[in-house]
Order: sequence, then C-alpha cells, then structure tokens
Amino acid sequence: MCTGILCSIIILLFVGPFAHAGTVDVSNDGKITVPVQAENHSQKCFTNTIGQTFLYIKPGSFLMGSPQDESGRSKDEPQHRVTLTKGYYMQTTEVTQGQWRTVMKKNPAYFLDCGDLCPVETLSWNDVQKFIHIMNQRPGTHRYRLPTEAEWEYAARAGTTGPFAGSSLDSLAWHRDNSGDTTHPVGMKAPNAWALYDMHGNVSEWVQDWYRDYPVGSVIDLTVASSGFYRVNRGGGWDMPFFGCRSAQRIINGPGSMSPSLGFRLVAEGSP
Repeated sequence: MCTGILCSIIILLFVGPFAHAGTVDVSNDGKITVPVQAENHSQKCFTNTIGQTFLYIKPGSFLMGSPQDESGRSKDEPQHRVTLTKGYYMQTTEVTQGQWRTVMKKNPAYFLDCGDLCPVETLSWNDVQKFIHIMNQRPGTHRYRLPTEAEWEYAARAGTTGPFAGSSLDSLAWHRDNSGDTTHPVGMKAPNAWALYDMHGNVSEWVQDWYRDYPVGSVIDLTVASSGFYRVNRGGGWDMPFFGCRSAQRIINGPGSMSPSLGFRLVAEGSP
C-alpha cells in the first residue's frame, strides 16, 4: 500500500492504454497530492515532506530506442533491448516551482505567473545537482537522484512500444500545438499506464547521463558514462513539435545550459 501523509491510491480498471486524468489536490500548506492510478492493483508509493509522490517501478526488460520507420526519429535511437534488474521509485510529476522554492528558497522559473503547481524550469543540470544534494541532507530514508536514460524511457513507455505511451499525444502532453506557449500545472493531462504524469511534454526533463551512442546488442543495467560534453534531456516540452515529445527522443544540452522548457523529475532509490 501507499505510505505517507499525502500519498493516495485510486484503483482503476484500465479501458485503454491509460486511465483518464485525475485532479490535483492542494492541501492548506500548498503541497500537491496527485491521485495515483494503478493497473488494476495497488502500487507501492510514498510522499515525502515537500509533497513529492513517488511510485515504485518494478524491474523489467524493454526495447529502448525507436524502429527505423518511426516518424521523426533520429539516427541516435537504434533499438536495443535493455534489462533493468533493480526497481526504483519515480516521481509521479515533474518537480514544481513550489517544491523547488521550499528547498532552494528561491524560484528561477521564467513562467512565474504559472504558479507553484507548474514545473520549475530555467535551470541547468548543475543546478539540479545542487537541489539533489540538499534533498539528500534532509531527514528521510530515501536517497534522491536523476533517472538514467534507460530508467526514464522504461518508465515513460510503461509497457508500450509506439512513439507515445498512448494513442493520442494531445491527451498526454502539453506540446507546441496545444500549450499556448507556456507551461501548465503538473498532472493535468492523462497519466501513462504506470500512473506517471507529463512524461511527454510540459517541460523536457534532465536525466543523469552524459550523451553517448547506444551500445550494440542487448544490455543488462546500462551504465552511465563517466564523462562527456553534453547531458541528455527527455520527453520534450511545451515548445516542441510532436516528434520531439516521443518516448525515444534524445535532446542534448551542456550541463550549464538552461531554458524555460527544461525541468526535471527525481528518482528515489530503494525497494518497496
């Protein structure tokens, strides 16, 4: 079962690749509760002291990358099987402006008027590492970090193999054609089948990896390169066309780069 003051479980029978989006509840202290929608069974989850909810993602195997006939694909997305032998907790939403300010005591977001429930953005990979460092100094039993590319794509796909984790990008994502050139509060679109919101669109998300070519052949627990020139962003954002929001899309930026369309979500290590 889900643990934590703000963590809630809604058990739904899925009638398609994802459930309908729920509503985001805001408590009196401004923390967020995003209803968790699970595939016909309870999922392990927890909510921390700043209102971030995390769902346990079980180990598994998937095809990472895209087929050669996928519209909009890039040549750096060759398909290869990746097996993850360790589970992890993925934050159900992108980190919000309110959550960032609670930890960092300031708000770097360009879209300030969007409010505390909108994803924090205009921050570099290096800025995110400072946030994570402070998070890991706070009392608690979990250690936080960015997801790896493999962990991010495995969770984003949620068992799907197409360009998006559902039949309609509009139902899942805020992108260039429906965003109105701005970010939006997290959790307003439909979740994927693993109850994760905004894996496509809203803001592109920093991951842990240095950019590199994918390995050839099947891989078990794909390791992160120890050095490089660019870090990777995933998921696409409010300013991206449809192909930039695909599950396999890889975007690169220097670790010091920042943009109003760049944000992140966290992973918490540990078993349920």
